[in-house]
Amino acid sequence: MNSKLYRSNQHIENQRNKMSMSGQQFNAESVWANCLKIIKDNLPPQSYKTWFDPIKSVKLENKILTIQVPSQFFYEWLEEHYVTLLQKTLKQVLGVGSKLEYSIIVENSTPTNGPYTINVPTGSGKKPVTNEVNLPLNVTNNIKNPFIIPGLRKIPIDSQLNPKYTFDNFIEGECNRLARGAGWAVAHNPGGTAYNPLMIFGGVGLGKTHLVHAIGNLIKQVNKNKTVIYVSAERFVNQYVESVKANNQNDFVNFYQSLDVLIVDDIHQLSQKTRTQEIFFTIFNQLHQSGKQIILTSDKAPKDIKDVDERLLSRFKWGLSADLSIPDFETRIAILENKAYESGLSLHREVVEYIAHNVDNNIREIEGALISLLAQSSLNRKEIDLDLAKQMMKNFVKNATREISIDYIQKLVCDFYNVSVDSVKSKTRKREIVQARQIAMYFAKDLTKASLKNIGTHFGNRDHSTVIHACQTVNDLIDTDKKFRHDVEELNKRIRINTY
Repeated sequence: MNSKLYRSNQHIENQRNKMSMSGQQFNAESVWANCLKIIKDNLPPQSYKTWFDPIKSVKLENKILTIQVPSQFFYEWLEEHYVTLLQKTLKQVLGVGSKLEYSIIVENSTPTNGPYTINVPTGSGKKPVTNEVNLPLNVTNNIKNPFIIPGLRKIPIDSQLNPKYTFDNFIEGECNRLARGAGWAVAHNPGGTAYNPLMIFGGVGLGKTHLVHAIGNLIKQVNKNKTVIYVSAERFVNQYVESVKANNQNDFVNFYQSLDVLIVDDIHQLSQKTRTQEIFFTIFNQLHQSGKQIILTSDKAPKDIKDVDERLLSRFKWGLSADLSIPDFETRIAILENKAYESGLSLHREVVEYIAHNVDNNIREIEGALISLLAQSSLNRKEIDLDLAKQMMKNFVKNATREISIDYIQKLVCDFYNVSVDSVKSKTRKREIVQARQIAMYFAKDLTKASLKNIGTHFGNRDHSTVIHACQTVNDLIDTDKKFRHDVEELNKRIRINTY
């Protein structure tokens, strides 16, 4: 980054000298335009588009440039990730002693008032100068807001929602259809459906946080007068502890009870926190009785959450509990294609399929694999092809070159036919189960070194004659059934692609 920054120095210095000699004065637009040239040269295109395209220059006074950002969240992200780049860039464009201030558009939840702005110096830690304003709907000025950023104590926050998480970029599949459908219904009628509370649970990286942000964002889009707050359970606990220290627990409770929609992420983190559970129980009851919407996420189903008061757990079960499971192969393909499109990439189908085969744990790892592939391509100036994907995956996942096993074949075949591995091992004679079982046996014999007896053991302790019959049946159908032959060829490609 620094090398690029310094390469831009001479261009900006020459431009500054030209303007000085011609008697022209810098204005906010020209200064910010020059800053953007440097910033754009130091960031990936997507990051630049996301975090700097929406910024507008406001004014320039005494070497203090004021820029307008669309939300409090936006301001916090810039301060956390890009403050050094901003400071160095402004110093380069305006010289020593230059400063940057943000004009933050803060949404007022009351229907009678529009958005207002506040000014904050960048990285200074000083309190911004601002007018006192009304807090969100149903919250009076004497109630302290638990979402406190130093220097903004009297300023209401926005919803803490990430605007990038929407239903448009949440890929639907069998793994999340119920949760997504329920979330869509809640977003259009918060507090007015049977899904209250809506509990979304599942393992790490399966899209719980994305989905609840998408619900919150759509609620605010459809119901602009609703007060929506997203908070992690960890932050909720910390806020409560601070309220106890400051002896203002009543303000804390009153603030949360005044909301229209409360979204709490990772509610299982209230485990063993008895006093916080009691406070949340009080808040939950008031919101629910008032017809307000509650949305929760957890890494496990309510019945499996340990060390949480039974009264609270029973309330989690009042509405709908919808799980997110590991995405199937087709959903992983769709996720990769969508992420590639968002990143401006065009990937060959074989590359997408290779990544989808090898990364099957969660969505976060799928995204990480795609980012790693993009980085490899950019740094080494190589086209993204199957060879590059294989090279990258060797370092990305331990099992990228896993030996083909009977278990692996069973999983792939069962995913293809949308049946469970347990059913294939069972005694059932349902046609679709028998077909999946026979094809899996066929590939186990063809692609592994296992004996017929060993293969039969993996399929519910069947004998070797059953395996022989299955293989013969598959061979006969390959010769006579066009659709069956296509299925076997597709499965063969999916299984073998992992060993190339």
